Amino acid sequence: MDHIEDIRSRVRLNEHNVENVHSTDFPGTYEGYDDDWDFEKFKQGFQINIIHLDEELMEFDMVGVDAAIANAFRRILLAEVPTMAIEKVFINNNTSIIQDEVLAHRLGLIPINADPRLFEFRNEGDLEGSSEDTIEFQLKIKCSKSPKAPKEATDPDEMYINHKVLTKDLKWIPVGNQADMFKEGDLRPVHDDILIAKMRPGQEIDLSVHCVKGIGKDHAKFSPVATASYRLLPDIVLTRPVEGEAARRLQGCFSPGVIELDEVKGKVVARVAHPRRDTCSREVFRHPDLKECVKLGRIRNHFIFSVESTGALAPDVLVKEAVQVLMKKCRSFLSELSDSAKT
Repeated sequence: MDHIEDIRSRVRLNEHNVENVHSTDFPGTYEGYDDDWDFEKFKQGFQINIIHLDEELMEFDMVGVDAAIANAFRRILLAEVPTMAIEKVFINNNTSIIQDEVLAHRLGLIPINADPRLFEFRNEGDLEGSSEDTIEFQLKIKCSKSPKAPKEATDPDEMYINHKVLTKDLKWIPVGNQADMFKEGDLRPVHDDILIAKMRPGQEIDLSVHCVKGIGKDHAKFSPVATASYRLLPDIVLTRPVEGEAARRLQGCFSPGVIELDEVKGKVVARVAHPRRDTCSREVFRHPDLKECVKLGRIRNHFIFSVESTGALAPDVLVKEAVQVLMKKCRSFLSELSDSAKT
């Protein structure tokens, strides 16, 4: 039974191959195991544990689900949680060295600090937009020589004024009644110091942009995350005590902190301290006397998620929005099943 449970719950990393990569916990696979779907049993085993959370990064554990569910959350975070991004660029004048189309592309990739839940999707073909679906910024800047620059100066920061065009130079232009809805600073680029272009005296850029609501499935600029990934929780088991010089070599086979050394009765003994820090190197299999001492694996239903926001929404809010998107998909699917059953 222990062997069967190991197959059901662990992915095994061997020296030359990986075993048990496919999920087998469905009814009838193993005698003596009740793998029928039971919602109450699922609720008891399902867990969300937040490991780290700040304004940009969230790491959490999702326990008790299949890989298909975990991957659905990852894909929704990447492609289906909406954000605001620059979609239309109206160039009045651009005498910088950067071509219009390259400049427009760079502007489109700037993350915008605006809550997309407060806006609607713009109708296709609409060039003007409204206060409900459009944010407008203006960029009007000209480079000139600095009158205070020393004659021997060679640093462009000393020689020129406005030679670096940064995202802080984008000025919000209220559309409709947006001035009553938002205060100055509510709608802006996430970062003020993103370099858009470099200019020299006499060059200038004069343009306006429209930000609209979209999803990453349509264009990557709408993706709300810099990264959204997951990995299985490492499972490292010492099959017998490892002592002395062998313990020190074993510690060196893993990432820092995974294996710690304790002193027991005058001997140095290896202990698995933090398996989640392991990076799956399998370096231990290069040591003939150590590879029989360790079983490496991954816990099949324990996912370590990492979500890094681009800044428009906090990462925990993005995860909640991904849940809402998945719930909407499920309701839509159940509705279609119900309608097909009636016909």
